[in-house]
Amino acid sequence: MREATIAGYLLLVCGAVAMTTLPRVRPHGFASATSVLDDTLASMPARITVITFWWWLGWHFLIGS
Repeated sequence: MREATIAGYLLLVCGAVAMTTLPRVRPHGFASATSVLDDTLASMPARITVITFWWWLGWHFLIGS
């Protein structure tokens, strides 16, 4: 189980690095993370969904432990 958790975190880090570097390498092919977040959080239902998901993560992983 520990190896799966470490692999999951490594996958998240690799994804974050890819989302940061790919728009700089190919600016016309990939949207930057900030532009994706700006477009996503422009609507109120998306903001509520993100806040609810963030609360759920905090509740289950920080308070639950």
